[in-house]
Amino acid sequence: MYRTGKKFSKPSLSRVINGDLVLTERDTKKPRIRLDHTLVEKYPDYNRNTLQSFIKLGYVQVDGKVATKPNTPLTEDSVIELILPKTLTNANLKQQEADKVRPTTIYEDEHVVVFDKPAGLLSMAKGDYCLEPTLEDFGLLVHRLDRDTSGIVILAKDASTQTLLRKQFQDRKTHKTYYAIVEGCPKLTTAVINLPIARNLKHPTTFIVEAGGKESETFYQVLKTKKFTHSDLLKLKKNFANSDFSGHEFKEGKTYSLIELKPTTGRTHQLRVHLKYLGTPIVGDRVYGSAKPDSTDRLYLHAKALEITIPTSNRQIFEAPFPPEFNLFD
Repeated sequence: MYRTGKKFSKPSLSRVINGDLVLTERDTKKPRIRLDHTLVEKYPDYNRNTLQSFIKLGYVQVDGKVATKPNTPLTEDSVIELILPKTLTNANLKQQEADKVRPTTIYEDEHVVVFDKPAGLLSMAKGDYCLEPTLEDFGLLVHRLDRDTSGIVILAKDASTQTLLRKQFQDRKTHKTYYAIVEGCPKLTTAVINLPIARNLKHPTTFIVEAGGKESETFYQVLKTKKFTHSDLLKLKKNFANSDFSGHEFKEGKTYSLIELKPTTGRTHQLRVHLKYLGTPIVGDRVYGSAKPDSTDRLYLHAKALEITIPTSNRQIFEAPFPPEFNLFD
């Protein structure tokens, strides 16, 4: 047997015929056909990210069955259908759907509209093809409230008013008042929290108190504190009878506090981050508090009042009533 001293890799496909080693080439695999790649070619008006979102939302069928994974394998004979809801393709129908959940109007004139936003309503659309109604369906966004925060929000009806109002927020010429129900009770009854906030690099959609972060300042005052008893929980259930929320985040034997908050800066998640840092997170907070991701309860943060100057008048203070879920301390 002849040896060269060199090592050869084992042939990928071989067989022995009459004592001779016969090599044959490995069959070339056909390239794998992915659903999202095929959709990009078939529907060039949408980008790949949008089409992947459509797949995950269940708008795509392969051979008559809904496919929810972008990497779904296809064959050359696969039949693909993109079936979009009418609210995505018909602007009038989308507006009709939005009008069904139009928030309560606090004030309206030819330049602005002020709403009492319910918890659960988005401020702005998530992506170009968001099906959910948002505040943007009713005017031009000036500032935002988190989806799970309720209360006062102002929208502009024209671009010049939007610019005027936004500048007041940027220049800190507005005054905002929030109310929150928190776990436990802060050590100080009244204080100013002056702690910098930065993006959490480990979880980029969240924020933390960190040296070198952006200046962030919040004034707070503890209004009421109470250790919840069994009778308190029974009263709570009564308050929630006509609510969309469960109240499950409140536990017998635990202490809760009603706090007034007045931020002088407007950082993302500022109030939630500051209260977490104090060791008194907001009840129902799935990100900074003890609420689980699948909690059916709300975030107990309410934008109670907004002081701002609008085009048709002098300084105005708009107020939103307390949601029934907050009436737990009487």
